Amino acid sequence: MSRSQHPLGQAHALHRAGRFAAARRAYESVLRRYPGDYDAVRLLAELCCQVGQLHEAAPLLRRAISINPNVAAVHFNLGSVCEAIGEHDAAITSYDQAIALDQKFAPAYFNRGLALAAANRLDEALASFDSLVALVPSDAEAHNNRGSVLRNLGRPLEAVASFDRALTLRPDLVEAMINLGAVLRDLRRPEDALPWLERALSLAPSAADVHINRARALADLDRPGEALASYDIGLSLDPGNAHAWYDRANALAALARHPAAIESYDRALALRSDHADAYNNRGIALLAVLRPQEALASFDSAIRLRSDFADAHSNRGNALYELKRPTEAAASYDRAIALRADFANPIKNKSYILLQAGAFEEGWKLYEARKQSSDAVGNRTFTQPVWLGESDIAGKTILVHAEQGLGDTIQFCRYLSRLNSFGARVLFAPQPSLRRLMETLAAPCELVDADEPSLVFDTHVPLLSLPLACKTNEATIPAAVPYLAANAERARAWRARLGETGFRVGICWQGNRLSPTDLGRSFPIAMFEGLAKIDGVRLICLQKGEAERDLDSLPPGMSVETLGSAFDAGSDGFIDTAAVMQCLDLIVTSDTAVAHLAGALARPVWLAVKHVPEWRWMLDRSDSPWYPTMRIFRQPNPGDWRSVFSEIEHTLRAMLTVV
Repeated sequence: MSRSQHPLGQAHALHRAGRFAAARRAYESVLRRYPGDYDAVRLLAELCCQVGQLHEAAPLLRRAISINPNVAAVHFNLGSVCEAIGEHDAAITSYDQAIALDQKFAPAYFNRGLALAAANRLDEALASFDSLVALVPSDAEAHNNRGSVLRNLGRPLEAVASFDRALTLRPDLVEAMINLGAVLRDLRRPEDALPWLERALSLAPSAADVHINRARALADLDRPGEALASYDIGLSLDPGNAHAWYDRANALAALARHPAAIESYDRALALRSDHADAYNNRGIALLAVLRPQEALASFDSAIRLRSDFADAHSNRGNALYELKRPTEAAASYDRAIALRADFANPIKNKSYILLQAGAFEEGWKLYEARKQSSDAVGNRTFTQPVWLGESDIAGKTILVHAEQGLGDTIQFCRYLSRLNSFGARVLFAPQPSLRRLMETLAAPCELVDADEPSLVFDTHVPLLSLPLACKTNEATIPAAVPYLAANAERARAWRARLGETGFRVGICWQGNRLSPTDLGRSFPIAMFEGLAKIDGVRLICLQKGEAERDLDSLPPGMSVETLGSAFDAGSDGFIDTAAVMQCLDLIVTSDTAVAHLAGALARPVWLAVKHVPEWRWMLDRSDSPWYPTMRIFRQPNPGDWRSVFSEIEHTLRAMLTVV
């Protein structure tokens, strides 16, 4: 009987013809007659692989191996099937057996390396790829996968060399371009990563991971708008990519598009509910839209997934702080600090709780952590030692340098007089825009530029460290006002322009919209509508910048006087504002530098603050130990500006009635 007439030959012919069901029946018929027929078992296993019946293929391959254990290819095939059905350890064992039988079996080294990498046995995976590239130096994919293992081993420079080698061998290997871009991002070289990802995009415009990795490089380059567009394309191609939804949310958060960011975090969490970072960042976005209760729940979810998640504990403290639960907030900060002793953010944030409660001694000490916090602003370093009150500075020259915002400088420049009383010669470096205003400071000092290399001084101190250095408690706050002054000539000019009629109320409603510190502080200009309706009251705009556009959409019948384009138009901040304040009967403002200036000038100022304001305004009191002429109006509930301005209107009406 010829081979083609043999039952196995007939079965194989049906197999080659693609008549798989008939071929299977024929193979099974042969095996019923000849259970030990190696070729029949092997070919039936091959057929099962072709039709996707892998769970049936695996025992058939093992049966073939039991008949003839010396064929490397069958061990390799069993390894491939085991890998596909999730039997990773068995797959690695099969590849090992294939290599033992044929030490030049390149595909076995390749698949073994992939399986070991998937099992996080990275050193063994690297050894497998090393053997492969020694055996086949021209295998570009082997160099690419070797680079991926090196990256995961924390050896990025070696990974770059492997990816470079892969691309030298195959300049069109898109996966290597993506991997090279990723490792260059790890090395904080996104500007080098982006061209490779752009090249990959030109070769594979429909590859989701190219768009997503390109987006990540753009995000690293602080180009979140472009990153967002690339994420959107990538996710349209691969909507099930949970981490890409998370990264997209981060780009939206960087653009301050927090509601959209929350939706994107939700998409990520719907796909992967164990994504602790997504819960944490979602909570941050919820805080940014003034939803602290939901933020708290999100941080709690992150902590349930990772109990040692220091950032989430710290952020949980922030949510509790906004919910006016300071004791619990402090406990969360303490937990974050216990997990990471050098974690500056919760140390600084705990200082806010202490300062807000008037616990100044410990609060000022912890407040020093602001210099190392993630949002530190204006830090400077000098070769001269820093002074924090520990030594006598009589006869010494001390440089005081500004940090943080303009309002901070206006509030704390009062301490220069204390340094004078210690017998020090004071050099003061305010922000350039405040220099002319600081020329009116009551305390003797020399105004300088902190970056001037020729400055000579013995010691230095950041401006906001002076309360600590001076051992300030509530009773010893230097509260004598005024300690700044308006230019008398400018004040006369503005008085002539404004006139003496009516009750003149200067108003300011908006801080820097782009600053995180403005969160919840500002309010709509329409809140002043009730004041505008009081007979004899004139509202005079002290607002500068983009928020002036709000004047174009006032409620019907509401009138606000403006001071013209020349008002504080130069580079010097608040020169006209200070002069105008001398001509006003009252200033009503949000928590901005305008409030500090009015207080420093000893002008009557009413400050409208959110439910849980910044630490310096403390809690549950209508006065401020920092500014004797200030009255504070507080939200009774988060976001409730209407109640604040109803009280302001009632108080002003009563005051004018008495007058």
